[in-house]
Amino acid sequence: MIIFRYLSREILLTMMAVSSVLLLITMSSRFAKYLAEATTGKISVEILFSLIGYRLPGFLELILPLGFFIAILLAYGRLYIESEMVVLSACGMSQQKLINITLVSALLVAVIVASFSFWLSPLGARQTEIMLEEQRHRSEFDSLQEGRFQSLGTGQAMAYVGSVSNNRKTLNYVFVAQNLGAGAGDGVAVIVAESGEQQLHPEYGQRYLVLKNGHRYEGVPGQSDYQVMQFSTYGAYLTPADSSAALTNEVDAKTTAELLASDDLESRVAMQWRISMPLLVLVVALLAVPLSRTNPRSGRYLKLLPSILIYLFYLGALIGLRGVMDAGKWPLFPGLWPAHIVFFVLALLLINWHNLHLWRQRKRSNLLVAGAGHA
Repeated sequence: MIIFRYLSREILLTMMAVSSVLLLITMSSRFAKYLAEATTGKISVEILFSLIGYRLPGFLELILPLGFFIAILLAYGRLYIESEMVVLSACGMSQQKLINITLVSALLVAVIVASFSFWLSPLGARQTEIMLEEQRHRSEFDSLQEGRFQSLGTGQAMAYVGSVSNNRKTLNYVFVAQNLGAGAGDGVAVIVAESGEQQLHPEYGQRYLVLKNGHRYEGVPGQSDYQVMQFSTYGAYLTPADSSAALTNEVDAKTTAELLASDDLESRVAMQWRISMPLLVLVVALLAVPLSRTNPRSGRYLKLLPSILIYLFYLGALIGLRGVMDAGKWPLFPGLWPAHIVFFVLALLLINWHNLHLWRQRKRSNLLVAGAGHA
């Protein structure tokens, strides 16, 4: 029991450290993408951390299996380098017992990954989809940021706002420049106003930007025949903002119950993918035990790179099979199972590699003895 607790603690603590680093890298990349969307006004700054929070289960669903795999390699590799594994073997720790201890930790991680895969990740994907859909239907008024020039609509207009009220209902010191046509001689309209506010049409539900106390200048650049209009109130229709923020895959936002009740191809493929995530943990645990076996003279990290490449091939095979299944080029049965079976067989071969080598040597020795007897 003491050895079990010691090995399990080494694996799980290392997994937490490795997964934290991988999660930080992944979240930083995703946050940078959302931040770029926010700086252009395509999504609101206020929802950035909410989006990252809802995407967190989906990140962990993919990060935890890799973190667990690397944790076994590092933890057991250290034990081999520092000869602790030799001492454990002398105390009766066989490879089978080591695998059994590892599988207990693997079952715990697989349950956690399954909770993400079957429940938390779809919930987060659905909430992310709802938030991005709301951003997609915002008006251009909602996307304006104070103190900066922003493109409106299809790029035919440019706006600048000096300041925005806390409730985002009032704009102060508004400047709008708009091309009146596609041609060079179609003219430009420039509007300058002290303030502006958003109003909703009571009958049609359309939103308008109502500017107050300003001037409108219209003319062709380089010509002197400008038209100047002074106004106390000026209204302009607000079109919905065109957000390029990609929505999540609709099938990924479905609950597991919805996938089970659905017969369409995408839902059945997505269900196989969700089952594959906890299975991935168990298979890579079997792969990591023999791959972690290290010669103290060779260095701790000698097998780390080829081991990670094996993991990437495994995950890449799953992703590739899912892609061809979604395209209808691979049957739902066997589906993703060939990838699991191939790497499970590889794990069994690696686990029994030493025994197979001894068996071949014994068979060769028997053949030599038999040949010498006949001679």
